[in-house]
Amino acid sequence: METPWANKIDINNPLGEYPRPQFVRPDWLSLNGIWDYVVKEDGNDDLEDYDGEILVPFAIETAASGVGKPLHPNETLRYRKKFEIPENWKEKRIKLNFEAVDWHCICRINGIEAGVHKGGYIPFFFDISDLIVDGVNEMTLDVKDPTDSGHQQKGKQTLKPKGCFYKATSGIWQSVWLEPVPEENHILKMKLTPQVDSSSLTANITTVTKSSVRLTIISEGKKISQLIAESGKDLVLPISDPRLWSPVDPYLYDLKVELISSENVIDSVESYFALRKISTAPGYKGRHFIYLNDTAIFLHGPLDQGYWPESGMTAPSEEAIIFDLEKTKALGFNMVRKHIKIESRRWYYHADRLGLAVIQDMVSGGNNYVSPLGDALRYTVGKHYRDTSKQYKKSVGRSSPDNRAGFEEELTEMIEHLYNTPSLLIWCPFNEAWGQYDALRISDMVGEKDPSRLIDHASGWYDQGRSDFESQHSYSAKLPGPGKNDDRVYLLSEYGGINLNIPGHLWDENKKFGYRSFKSKKSLEQAYVKLMRQSLNPLIEKGLGGAVYTQISDVEIESNGFYTYDRRVLKIDEAVVYESNKEIYEAFRSLNKK
Repeated sequence: METPWANKIDINNPLGEYPRPQFVRPDWLSLNGIWDYVVKEDGNDDLEDYDGEILVPFAIETAASGVGKPLHPNETLRYRKKFEIPENWKEKRIKLNFEAVDWHCICRINGIEAGVHKGGYIPFFFDISDLIVDGVNEMTLDVKDPTDSGHQQKGKQTLKPKGCFYKATSGIWQSVWLEPVPEENHILKMKLTPQVDSSSLTANITTVTKSSVRLTIISEGKKISQLIAESGKDLVLPISDPRLWSPVDPYLYDLKVELISSENVIDSVESYFALRKISTAPGYKGRHFIYLNDTAIFLHGPLDQGYWPESGMTAPSEEAIIFDLEKTKALGFNMVRKHIKIESRRWYYHADRLGLAVIQDMVSGGNNYVSPLGDALRYTVGKHYRDTSKQYKKSVGRSSPDNRAGFEEELTEMIEHLYNTPSLLIWCPFNEAWGQYDALRISDMVGEKDPSRLIDHASGWYDQGRSDFESQHSYSAKLPGPGKNDDRVYLLSEYGGINLNIPGHLWDENKKFGYRSFKSKKSLEQAYVKLMRQSLNPLIEKGLGGAVYTQISDVEIESNGFYTYDRRVLKIDEAVVYESNKEIYEAFRSLNKK
């Protein structure tokens, strides 16, 4: 099974676009392409021969990698890549960047250890300047991945795929690239916080050593604000005649950051940001709603799991990334929930420029939990379980202090990693009860690290009675309304899930998974329209503030997508979905004018 982009993968440089659109330097070198690989059992150190070639950055389990076999918990995957440093980089520091490697890796350059990293979803780098030689260099990367035999963050990955759990992703699964930076001092990172109320940008620039930085805001090619000050401090740049970002007008400002010494530019990066503000406030009948730039907005969008039949969690191409996001907009949605996965930075860039608000899930860890209430009640229950319930106490505490420390470390890394993303409006640290523990404390931690966004602390299940949302999941035809005596934003954070199997476009013709099945496009379309008009729309009168439909595309045997897994068939006419969304937005605006 393949998407239209499978046979267009450039084996010499797959996914060759610059990996970091919000922190751009002019010089870089992609290492994506053909590498050597070998898989060995633990205890077997005989690595004289390699098994063959693998196409990076596609995981070893995928067809796109050219290998297509699983990595078991008792095995180590070793990569080998030879490379040369460009002549004009010789006086620079050299950083080796990995966008994502799942899960634990040890990197060596010319046989000498360059660094060790744990965590499957966040970019990292090693400074390899002191290990490289003139001419050809050899890099090896040893990777271990326990997948769901361990308690690390792995989301829906499993060694035994079934239902809504999918094939594992092990090893390198996002771009690998080299970057030169100035030897003595350079820009390390930046933190950008838009301030709509004061029409300004607060920027904090981190450099190796404190120094002068020049920040320039550019709008439509014209300089509109500039400031020279010391790095490491909050710097405020005023913006006259501000243009605010929204799904209707996703306007992005350009930002140039330069490190200055004796009036010379030592280092510079190009970036972008947006002016936007997300908050909640009382609206119709006193219920809280989401406000974007102080205007009430109904966020409606699909669950987006980001899986591809030929390439797993790695999009086969830039065009494939854009396809999913553009089609989400074309269906009339203004939001997407990135479900239990952290995407490449290019995915977020396209969400920023296209105008899709993002609910960002943390990747789940611990024991992926199955409800003691039973599946039948799981998707129809219309109430919350506070932390005094026996069910809740049974569902938590199944991971060790080390597992929890790892979760919180990676959660912190995710917040820092995606902090500057304009389209990201809501954090979701826990989905349902998957690995959930101390949800109130974790929610408070997220709020302390990023007070500029909203938080759905425990999407769908064990609501601890705080955060910005009363969040429910329901896959029934009759959707539940909000609870009584709760004025938080009512978010139906998963619903829908109605499925249709399209012969010839199924991952497995003999296995199907969905919540409510239909036998034809016509019956599916009728059920969808009925769900929108008779079940979802009436909830707006009762205080519904947003909803997440499952889902944008099928994933493996889960066939409840608008699109088939191969993205070749749209199961419901685009105009029907678009008009349904138009009705929802109009109903919401009408009520919130009262």
